Amino acid sequence: MITRPTLDLVTDHAPIPLRDLRSDCARCSGLCCVAHTFQRSSDFAYDKPAGTPCRNLQADFRCGIHADLRTSGFTGCTVYECFGAGQFVTQQLFGGRTWRDDPTIAADMFAAFGTMRGLHELLWYLTESLAIRAAAPLHAELARLRAEVAGDPGPDAQARVGELLGRVSALARDGLGGRRSRGADLTGAGLRRADLRGADLRGALLIGADLRGADLRRADLLGADLRGARLDGADLTDALFLTPPQVASARGDSLTRLPAALVPPRHWN
Repeated sequence: MITRPTLDLVTDHAPIPLRDLRSDCARCSGLCCVAHTFQRSSDFAYDKPAGTPCRNLQADFRCGIHADLRTSGFTGCTVYECFGAGQFVTQQLFGGRTWRDDPTIAADMFAAFGTMRGLHELLWYLTESLAIRAAAPLHAELARLRAEVAGDPGPDAQARVGELLGRVSALARDGLGGRRSRGADLTGAGLRRADLRGADLRGALLIGADLRGADLRRADLLGADLRGARLDGADLTDALFLTPPQVASARGDSLTRLPAALVPPRHWN
């Protein structure tokens, strides 16, 4: 049995920088390149079963084609984010041991990585929420739930986080009168220069949508599918619950304004 150490994330209500919940591949053992399944598609150049190392993974756990992933048929790798689960599993759960050095721990390591990746994504949302001033009435509750998720989360943790984030969103968007398009199919929608401030776009399908120049400040984008969406010149300065994978899957430019915790993907240039 693996004993999970508690993440040192909660000392008071002050938010931990979201950059601490980003992947640090130099401290990982290539877990995302081994644990996951690849299916040949526009995202991956070949089929790979779970538990089998990607053919591009080198002996030092680095990617041999990292600089050329998108031109080599591995777009899926460029939009992936483990939220720091990889280095946590490698360094803290397994004390720096790797599946390559000790094959007997491989199955446990891959299973732990899958679990931790989901929990770390929840921690991303909870940590972001603690930086939202409008959500101050919920900060104590957010900090308690974050401590629980970081330590010993129950089976209903995801549902509880989702419910609490819904209340955070309502407070943050209050008074903006944003449109409600939760779960809407807006694939390919023409929303250029649209005023989407405070919009509820949670779970919306925005695949290939034209959002160039759109105002998405305080829009709730939790789980929104932004694959191929045009964000050139769009303002997402304080969009809610926007994650690195969502940004990486979209298309933007030097005029796209993102939340402070996010940086433009290299391929935007």
